Amino acid sequence: MRGLFGGVFARGGVEAGDAAWLQAMLDAEAGLARALERAGLAPAGSGEAVTAAARAADFEVGELGGLAALTGNPVPGLARALARRVPATAVSAVHRGATSQDIVDTAVMLLAKRAIGTVLADLAQTADAAAVLADLHRSTIMIGRTLLQQAVPVTFGLIAAGWLTSVDEAREGLAAVSSRRLAVQFGGAAGTLASLGEAGPRVAALLAEELGLALPVLPWHTDRLRIIDLGTGLARVTAALGKIARDVTLLAQSEIGEVSEGGGKPGAAGPEPRGPSAPSASSPPSVPAAPSVPAAPSVPSSPAAAPRRGGSSAMPHKQNPVASVAILGCAKQVPGLLATLLSSSEQELQRAAGAWQAEWEPLTALLRLTGSAASWAAELLPGLTVDTSRMAANLAATKGLLLAEHVASLLAGVLGGAQAHDLVAEASGRAVGAGLPLRDVLLAVPKLEERLASAGITAEQIESALEPAGYLGATDAFVTAALDAHRSRRSHEAQQSEEGQQSGEGQQSGEGGAWMTSSARGAG
Repeated sequence: MRGLFGGVFARGGVEAGDAAWLQAMLDAEAGLARALERAGLAPAGSGEAVTAAARAADFEVGELGGLAALTGNPVPGLARALARRVPATAVSAVHRGATSQDIVDTAVMLLAKRAIGTVLADLAQTADAAAVLADLHRSTIMIGRTLLQQAVPVTFGLIAAGWLTSVDEAREGLAAVSSRRLAVQFGGAAGTLASLGEAGPRVAALLAEELGLALPVLPWHTDRLRIIDLGTGLARVTAALGKIARDVTLLAQSEIGEVSEGGGKPGAAGPEPRGPSAPSASSPPSVPAAPSVPAAPSVPSSPAAAPRRGGSSAMPHKQNPVASVAILGCAKQVPGLLATLLSSSEQELQRAAGAWQAEWEPLTALLRLTGSAASWAAELLPGLTVDTSRMAANLAATKGLLLAEHVASLLAGVLGGAQAHDLVAEASGRAVGAGLPLRDVLLAVPKLEERLASAGITAEQIESALEPAGYLGATDAFVTAALDAHRSRRSHEAQQSEEGQQSGEGQQSGEGGAWMTSSARGAG
């Protein structure tokens, strides 16, 4: 169970709750036992015995939480409980050489690695859907809006290409965090591994190998840059997704109506994006059907019957953009959580008194919220409905005002830049006030008509300058560049995946081997 608000803020496959935390800590303990056995510091079979006992379902979270109040973290109680569940011959392999922070920090890295894999899969689906929209609507002209006011024409394909590039870059950054910054923590009491003697560096390297995490240059108990990098990578994802969600909520407003969410049951994929020529689901057929008497609406059996996606508890007509609202709800919480991680990064000497502990819940929330936002986005864009006819109608309703800049550029050669700007601004104001097309007002200004005639600028040129399709600049080239970059990234990812499978499971790509002496590296 994920709680009352889990459907909104804990959606998707990311697991970051108590059970996931507990299993990650147990996995860290089990990995340590296997590493100790491989290093010859624990009896044969110890690693397997501890691993078999390290099952979260066999431990009581509430009990461990109560014990945490005695020690300031749950690891001491967990280590004792785990030791009670293994054979006597394996007890010496439980928690040997480790400190509580080693287990918690390593568990964070495991949680993050698992969560990031899920998030990246959802982001790949979101990016692919954005690429489809960008390509499909590269010529779908619509109103561009700056400061929430109508500006100049753009295409919906360009908007989708912007979404695509942002998601791809956020995805790339998070993948880099996963591959390079998620490292094992193993330094013992004060970062020296003194209790393991000369074997400490080798155990650390084996632990990293067992858990599939990077091997850091040295323990990072009070160097929290990895935590900041993780939090920032997650925040970049929610920022990219929040931008998409905000655009959708604005374009889906009743007064604009240029896009809408696909709806459907929670977790179900929406309809495929429609092209400019495709009729909407509510469009009438090409051959009108014979009129019929509409059926009486069915009466629900109770006020609580059959909730529908996007519905309101008070207003039956509402169709709210639920996925976008949920993404924004997730994204709005992230800056404060990241700020807590940043403010906690200054940590004292060899172990922080409070700042380390302050990281746990914000990190948990960051993983959960980013996973939820990514899951919502993976449904939002594949199901987004684009109303090209509404875009065209909204564009036509501007009566040429969006091309005022283009007209001013045409006139600047005759009147000078400042005078052309002021004249077109005045004409635009008159056009708005009178409800007239900008063309009609411009051509009705006597002094302008004379100047244009003397400069050889015709009414046809003015009309041409007022054509939206003629003022899209490098829009198509930008869309192409975004799509090419996306294809290149996907091709590179496929190649990396194939190479990873060929190299075999368990291949370690640590950050450096400073912990391992030359003799340790040569050991079996």
